[in-house]
Amino acid sequence: MMIVVVGWAPVPRRIILWVVTVRGQMKPYEIAIVGGGIVGLATAHALTRDGNRRVVVLEAETEVARHQTGNNSGVIHSGLYYRPGSLKASNCTRGRDAIYRFCDIHEIPHERCGKLVVALSEEERPRLDELERRGQANGLEGLRRVTGDQLLEYEPNVAGIDGLWVPTTGIIDYIAAAKAMARAMQERGGELRTGARVTGVARRDDGFVIESENGESVHARRLINCAGLQCDRIARMCGSSTSVRIIPFRGEYYKLTPEAEHLVKNLIYPVPDPRFPFLGVHFTRMILGGVEAGPNAVLAFKREGYRWRDLSLADTADALSYSGFWRMAGRYWQTGMGEVHRSLSKAAFVRALQRLVPALRPDQLTRHGAGVRAQAVGPDGKLHDDFVIESAPHMLHVLNAPSPGATASLSIGQTLARMALDS
Repeated sequence: MMIVVVGWAPVPRRIILWVVTVRGQMKPYEIAIVGGGIVGLATAHALTRDGNRRVVVLEAETEVARHQTGNNSGVIHSGLYYRPGSLKASNCTRGRDAIYRFCDIHEIPHERCGKLVVALSEEERPRLDELERRGQANGLEGLRRVTGDQLLEYEPNVAGIDGLWVPTTGIIDYIAAAKAMARAMQERGGELRTGARVTGVARRDDGFVIESENGESVHARRLINCAGLQCDRIARMCGSSTSVRIIPFRGEYYKLTPEAEHLVKNLIYPVPDPRFPFLGVHFTRMILGGVEAGPNAVLAFKREGYRWRDLSLADTADALSYSGFWRMAGRYWQTGMGEVHRSLSKAAFVRALQRLVPALRPDQLTRHGAGVRAQAVGPDGKLHDDFVIESAPHMLHVLNAPSPGATASLSIGQTLARMALDS
């Protein structure tokens, strides 16, 4: 609120007018959401449905969906992989159905195309059995076990001895979905501020004052932290004692050349290693055209580090000073070195892909960008495999929401909205 007082005073031969500006406190927002990725926007979408709440989303970049949302593989996950009863399982299956409905309503490019998960050896059959059990427990419709030549009915160029056909998997343009969520919440009175990287949070009796590097401040009664790659730092700014630390892992992709796209009909995935929350290199037909191959998972030396040359001394020191990082490195260093080798050697990357599609040639692949996964790591060095949401008075912190976070976003958003309003 700005109060302007205009007065006059008689002086010889002239009159002086003065203006006194008094800056008062504007009415606070009911809820401020830090982070304009798809989880933050889905939360704002849920909160503004009745049109009566003052909600603001603070996004560090100049536009939404710049990081995890805009650089993933664009898959609508079915809910196959996740432990029944976990947050990932329940939110993925609900979120999958919700995102399909959202895409239909808002005309977002998407397709329910299905995917094939392939076992390449006898040692992988028990893991495929477990995936099938989880899929059934999570209520996946149409799940089908396929063996031998049946695999070729779905993917004529695939190798493998056993597989699962998962018809509920799809592909989507997540950037378009995130922008549609932003428009919907703004049409209902929500506010989006871009270029508003949060630099400080101060507690007050009536809420929080959130400072950003553009010099603006926001006063809000409640705060929801959906800051992705920066979520642990935002939590600490808020005074949270969380022990979780975000360690960034870069996932690099190749793209099939146009003449090789016929080798993949839809999506081909390997059976994942249950020790890691990563799915292994796979093939994904993209909704806007083309076929993507990857990703790997290598340590990034910057939280938004999409290339090897992207380096932040502060981010690197933050990781290296964390005891959980060294415990993680001690446990997984051999796997990590293999991922680095595959990152630096196209031949090694191609060999991994040829296990699924032997006919693929090195000259049929070109580099195709990367994404960075915000992976929460505990002090014990364990990689958190489930979503992590921590609550404090009038605050919520989403501290681990990687894949299937985008698929589950509308479900996570509804959960966060309900928790925030009940706090």
